[in-house]
Amino acid sequence: MACPAATTARIGAPSLWRSERSPGGVLAGSASPRPSRAARDTRARASELQQAPPRPPASGPVPTHKVTVHDRQSGVVHEFVVPEDQYILHTAEAQDIRLPFACRHGCCTSCAVRIKSGQIRQPEALGISAELKDKGYALLCVGFPSGDVEVETQDEDEVYWLQFGRYFARGPVMNSLLFQERDDYALELAMGDE
Repeated sequence: MACPAATTARIGAPSLWRSERSPGGVLAGSASPRPSRAARDTRARASELQQAPPRPPASGPVPTHKVTVHDRQSGVVHEFVVPEDQYILHTAEAQDIRLPFACRHGCCTSCAVRIKSGQIRQPEALGISAELKDKGYALLCVGFPSGDVEVETQDEDEVYWLQFGRYFARGPVMNSLLFQERDDYALELAMGDE
């Protein structure tokens, strides 16, 4: 799936590059000295896509909550304060705390944690099912603290298996001989690439 920011830039912005022919007839690309207004607007929209969604203005300061992350891989416990309207992962990074992540859009399981206490609001967490959310799993890249919260990082493969393993464990979807032959051929091709 393409990054939404990249898609926006591809669709809405005129090219920032101009082509010029060198004396040998070869095209050479050079950056325009100043991007067009449309390109600047597109860049602004793209950066907005990577920020937390705006919340309605509140009367008074935004509440903050203590977040405790037990990083199983490194054996370190991180404690930091996160505003209620900010993503946990982004706030940790702003405080030079390194936590596991990959896509930063709630679509994978790299930043998955298991909630030990408290609650995390995560309306954009597509990488885990409602069933896993009910069991206490959350994604830090798109998670907002709803109060003080304590979590423990998880092994990405374990969470991925919980999310999708039951589908892969059944074997091929179709039991026809034709499907088996195609599957074996794909496996041979994949093994040859290694």
